[in-house]
Order: sequence, then C-alpha cells, then structure tokens
Amino acid sequence: MKSYDDIIIGSGINSLVCAALLARAGRKVCVLERNATLGGCIATEEITLPGFRHDVLSSWHPLFVTSGAFAELGEELAAHGLEYLSADKPTAGLCEDGSSYILSTSREKNLAGLDQLDQVVLQQGLAQIENNADLIFGLLSQQLWRFSMLRLVCTSIWKMGLGKFIDLGRDSTQSVRQWLRCTPDNRAWQACIAPWVLHVGLGPESATSALMAKVVTFTLEAVGMPVVKGGSDQMVKAFSALIEQHGGELITGQDVSEITVDSGRATGVATASGDIFLAHGNVICNVTPQQLYSQLLPTCSVAQDVGERAQAYRFGRADMQIHIALDAPPEWVNPEFSEVAMIHLSDGVDALSRAINQAERGLLPACGTIVVGQPCAVDPSRAPHGKWILWLQLQELPSKVAGDAAGEIEVPFDGKWTPELAEHYADRIVARLRRHIRNLDQVLLKRVVLSPADLEARNRNLVGGDPYSGDCSLDQNLLFRPTSKLRNHDTTVANVYHIGASTHPGPGLSGGSGFLLGSQIR
Repeated sequence: MKSYDDIIIGSGINSLVCAALLARAGRKVCVLERNATLGGCIATEEITLPGFRHDVLSSWHPLFVTSGAFAELGEELAAHGLEYLSADKPTAGLCEDGSSYILSTSREKNLAGLDQLDQVVLQQGLAQIENNADLIFGLLSQQLWRFSMLRLVCTSIWKMGLGKFIDLGRDSTQSVRQWLRCTPDNRAWQACIAPWVLHVGLGPESATSALMAKVVTFTLEAVGMPVVKGGSDQMVKAFSALIEQHGGELITGQDVSEITVDSGRATGVATASGDIFLAHGNVICNVTPQQLYSQLLPTCSVAQDVGERAQAYRFGRADMQIHIALDAPPEWVNPEFSEVAMIHLSDGVDALSRAINQAERGLLPACGTIVVGQPCAVDPSRAPHGKWILWLQLQELPSKVAGDAAGEIEVPFDGKWTPELAEHYADRIVARLRRHIRNLDQVLLKRVVLSPADLEARNRNLVGGDPYSGDCSLDQNLLFRPTSKLRNHDTTVANVYHIGASTHPGPGLSGGSGFLLGSQIR
C-alpha cells in the first residue's frame, strides 16, 4: 500500500491541471490511469503511417490558452517543452456549391467579407461578449455555488441595471438559429459560425447556443486556433514533468474499482488488480456520474436522490474521427483554404439542423457536417516534409444506428457500430470532400476510421461515443451539471470530489473543473 495526500482517478486535462496545482502547493499527489498512456482524450499517434503524427481524439486548444489554468501554469509548462503554434485563419465555412467564408484574427477582414446586414449581426454579437466579458466568462470559469459568484451577479446588476441584466439573460438563452435569423441566405457565413455549437455539445436550436457561438467566435478572433507543436501528447509530457518535478506520481495501468469509505470519509481506493492506495486528504474523480455513484462509491454513501439523478444523466450524440495521411498538401478549389486550421463543410443552419434531427432519430445523416482539421497548416512537423494530414470529425451521429437517412448503407440489425459500417459511412464523407480537394484521390496514402464504439473503447467517459461526456443542453449545464442536488464539485462523501467534462464548466480543453477544484483545495 502507498499513501498520498490526494489521489486523482483518470488523467485527462482536468486531472492534470488539478494535480499540477496541488503538487505545486506541496501536496503529495498520485494520478491513477486505467489505460497504458496518460492524457485521457489527449493522444498523438502515428495511427496511419510512420512519421504522420495524428491527434487521434482532441486537437485544438483555443480554450486552454485563454484559461485560468494556462495563465497560472503556462510559463512552467513551457519550461518543460510545451509550445503552441497558431494560424491567423482559424476557421472557415464551405458549402457544397463551393461558396465559402473565412474567419481570421482580424476584425476588419472578417467584416469586409460580409454584407452590411451580416456585419451588423457580427459586430453586435461580439460587442455583447466584449461589454459583458466579466459576467459571461465568470459564469463559465468560476464555481457557481460560491459567494464570489453571488457578488459577481450583484455587481453586474448594479452596473447594468436590472432591466439590462434581464435583457442579457434573455439574449443568452437564444439559439444560434435565432441569432442568425435576420441574415440573408449567406450559407457560407452560417457554415463557418453555426457548426461551432457542435464543438460545445449543442445544436442550432439549443438554448444558449447563440451565446456559445459568440464566445467561440470572439475567442478565435482573439487567439486564432492554437495547436501544440509536435503533437498534443507534448502537452501531456509537459504536465507529467511538472507534476513529477513537484513530487507527484502518475501511474498507468491502474483501473480503480472502488473508493474505500470509513465513517463518512474516503480513505483511499482499490484497483481491479488488487492494489490499495491510501489518501489522507482527498479522492478526486474524473469520471461520469454513473461510474462515480453506481460503481466507485459504496451504495451506503450515496443518497438516494443523487443516485437517481446520476442514473438519469444523459449522454449526447456520437462522434466519429477519420485520420488521413496525404502524400502532398491538398489542392483545395479555394486555394486560401490551405492556410485555414479548421473548415466546416456544411450548407448552413438548416443543413446542420437536419443532420442533427436525423442523428437523434437514430439515422446516419445523409449530408452531415464535416469538420476538416488541418494541423499541418499550423504545424508542418506533424507530417514528413512535403506531406500532410487531415483530422476529420463528424459530430452528428447516433450511438445506436437505426438506419441510413440516404437509404444507401445497410446497418446491423442490433444497431451497433461495426468496422464495416464505419468504413461505409467514411466512404460517404470522403466522396463529398473529393469535390472540394482536386487531388484527394491522387495523394491519399491511408485513412483510419475511429467509430463511436472505438472512441468509447479508448476512453470509458465517452459513453456511446459522446465526446463531451454528457448532453450539454441547458437542463444539464451550469447549476445542473451533473446535478443540482450537489454544489460545485462536491459529492455525497465529504472528501471525494467530482471533476471532468460531466461537471461544470463542462467539456472542452480548458481544464476548467480541474483548475476550479485545485484552486479550492490546495
């Protein structure tokens, strides 16, 4: 048996941030990871061919470089080798007819690419974020059940006046469709902005999706689209070195099966291999609510209403990743796209809504949004000299497949994702992409498809292939994530805490919940 001040279950971004803060404060910390490698959804592998370094799950870090965690830890992480590169053309929208819009880090250029009405929509949307930044980013980066949050809200009401505060609250619940409703049929502009709500686990009809689209647009315009030089695994290596420098330990291959509790307090954890790790301070769990309250904690330590809420916690749509190695850079029909970090191939809000509706009915979308990431546009070291990689993400898929909206792909009777089903759907995606990349067939060396089932097998928090560890609709966000029965990151056991994408402030590579909890208990 080994003894520590704090034990952290799981090694995703929130765990690494929390462990770094605690270790720097002089606490003896141990991170236990079930898999053979650290990082959770942060992993870089030569998954296609030697020399082609693909971020196989998450890749882009605008939320992290603007986070409180990076502000505090960034200098020390840089000393351990973490380096970011970015592009001044972070994202773009591309329609099936070839029309396009590119968002840059220049407000002037972004406005110049729009007609007068769209210019007003963009300016007013970003002004709302700029003028209310303290409140908006405070809600997304602070503990909600704290006096400091009450003080922030009261200060905002005093400064704005109650009427304007209520108006801001109303506007903040709008959907991205409502935000863009007054624009003409500029589908390329919509394709650039609206699909960003997919990256925060929402849809174009979801409450608060307009606010999140504005926040993302504001962030991309401010910092571009940062990626870790050499691959995202360099971030994990930097965190590991920082934690170990301050006396912490990170142990892989340890599947925690139980949290031991005595007299209402956790005393440590037991693993599936029979190892015991003692905790004199806290046990911090980067897991789903079901894992925490139905598997790890003893039944007698879980209040009935909390257990019921945990079981009712919903997971969202599934995700698929396609990784492609190219023998040369892609020849886009629009040559400017060779400089864009992430492209959304979509026909705008209506197409986005249609694909999500089909996925939520269990169907493979006939024409879903294709997220095309180009790491080599930012970091050429990701591929051998003169070559390229593509990072494709498809976020409008069902976890269990009932059929194909296009009526072209035969699905298994039991609805499970199989390698054959994933490959057939990937064929549809690549065929659409071929229309916009002239040389795709000539330079494509190899592709590897990761289905929703593959994603869950890699990380048990991605239930059903949901990359965000839970539906992010308003009833399961903010005060309600994962449940309103508990405050902040508390659980039903005094010294057991819950962090990760299933908790406030939700998914994304900001390390938000790890930073909030680490700052609280260090």
